[in-house]
Amino acid sequence: MNRALIAIAAFALWSAGMFAAGWAWRGDRADGAEALQQSSTSAAAVEQITQVRATEHRQADALATIGEKHEEGRAAAEAVPAAVVADLDADRLRLRREWAGCETQRLSEAAAGTLERDALAARRAELAGAVVRVGREADDQLRACQAVIAADREG
Repeated sequence: MNRALIAIAAFALWSAGMFAAGWAWRGDRADGAEALQQSSTSAAAVEQITQVRATEHRQADALATIGEKHEEGRAAAEAVPAAVVADLDADRLRLRREWAGCETQRLSEAAAGTLERDALAARRAELAGAVVRVGREADDQLRACQAVIAADREG
């Protein structure tokens, strides 16, 4: 009976050992599968973040370009009033009838001296230059805003 008892005990120990080994192997497999799944999820998240950052960089570059062009236009607008005055003086540019006579309509020809008429003509040219500059700045601002909207919609 000792022999049978020893065989049963050995079989029970062997079965328990195999059960423990199988359980450990199953746990290791599950940990490996979970690690693989986490690795693929992390890789997908990294790829998505990379794409988002690339899109943000493209949009930032586009907005920076728009800003640079707008600032260049604003810098160029500084010369507009002087150019308008010079063009008016050289007769390369003519004012509309409403602007050409707006100042002198208030003064009668008999009362206005030559000096006053010349001062009014110079002032009129300066005002025309200022009006053209304001219009150009507004146009530049509008173009920049439209470019920002277009760049935002592309992204």
